[in-house]
Amino acid sequence: MGRLFGTDGIRGEANLFPMDGMTAFTVGQALTRVLGKGNGKVRIIIGRDTRISGDMLECALAAGIASMGGEPCPVGVLPTPAIAFLTADLHMSAGIVISASHNPFKDNGIKIFSAHGFKLTDREEQAIEDLVLTGGLHQAAAPSQDMGRRASVDAPFDRYLSFLRKAFPPDLTMGEIRIVLDTANGAAHRTAPALFSSLGARITTIHNTPDGTNINHNCGSQFTRDLRERVRETRASLGLALDGDGDRLIAVDEEGREITGDQIMFICARALKEEGRLKNNLLVTSAMSNLGLSKACRREGIDRRESRVGDRYVLEEMRRLGAVMGGEESGHVIMLDHHTTSDGVITALRLIAAMIRERKPLSQLASLMDVYPQRLINVEVRDKPEISSVPGLVEAIGRVETLLGDQGRVLVRYSGTQNLCRVMVEGPTDRETEIYCVRLAREVERLIG
Repeated sequence: MGRLFGTDGIRGEANLFPMDGMTAFTVGQALTRVLGKGNGKVRIIIGRDTRISGDMLECALAAGIASMGGEPCPVGVLPTPAIAFLTADLHMSAGIVISASHNPFKDNGIKIFSAHGFKLTDREEQAIEDLVLTGGLHQAAAPSQDMGRRASVDAPFDRYLSFLRKAFPPDLTMGEIRIVLDTANGAAHRTAPALFSSLGARITTIHNTPDGTNINHNCGSQFTRDLRERVRETRASLGLALDGDGDRLIAVDEEGREITGDQIMFICARALKEEGRLKNNLLVTSAMSNLGLSKACRREGIDRRESRVGDRYVLEEMRRLGAVMGGEESGHVIMLDHHTTSDGVITALRLIAAMIRERKPLSQLASLMDVYPQRLINVEVRDKPEISSVPGLVEAIGRVETLLGDQGRVLVRYSGTQNLCRVMVEGPTDRETEIYCVRLAREVERLIG
């Protein structure tokens, strides 16, 4: 067996290892065992998205927790950031989210938050993983009189909505804002519409009828065609696309053009700087961010720092450097002055606040950052050797980097959750970018595909 945890928890196809009921049961046991080394009752909140496999995995995790004497507290369908908030707010021992984020419905995943609402460290995940993969947990199960019982949580939906409202400045109003909202048939299908309506926005909601199998299907942050069309049809102020678990945001301007995660981060960071609230004048992003973001930050006097790919690594670097804002071009944006993890709705609230304060449409704010042409090709691979250990590939990357000079860049990395090698090239023109990316993708396929 390989490792369980990737860059965003445990993930795989539902009903197959490691997303089968038996493994989920053992993960629940292992987490409770690790947490139980301290004092007091182990209480673990469990939330999920709308995938059909969520019910099965929730039951298995809860059973594993209870078998070790812990108290599982399922709250049903809620976004990932809601579980992070509730874990800390209710003084839980940990929080579990059952979701595969933007993946198709057939996949699912398990993400774990610490008692303070942050994702677990590599060391903590390793401790859980070791217990799961080495076996023997049944021998540590609680005696019958000490088994745990399922417990309920008081008003989790309302608690989360109240928390979200605090992210929007009380001196502003959304009365003139018209929003088209795409909830990806996912975990935010109730919370997001309720939140924007409560703040006075006029909303049109699409892809908001989850049936267990339509989450992320041709909708949400990965597929914005329907959203772009509806924004133009309704003459909305903007469109907002969440992903299946509600922790990322992609926006569409009033002209129906998609706004990247990098542009969203730049708009929000610039607004914070003007308000004097961009701590240490820092913005932390991953290596995947567009070259245009670096140039825009330099122009505005914002110090951009780079982390490893993955929102957990962005967060680690933010905490190390003392930054309050960071994120990824995929739409994960972390606002540490309000939350411990990325939250698509909070990002949207900050974006709308910037539009209102500057009295400018989203298209004008987005135009403050030039987006360099970018091409990303995912190549299926048999295994994942270190890129630096594949001589032919290193040489091919070097040749393209030389050709691009300071007018582009290359990033070749593996997916943390799938058997894919991601080849990304940015360049001065669409044609050059496409040519170089295809060239490198073919080399990856030839050498390790």
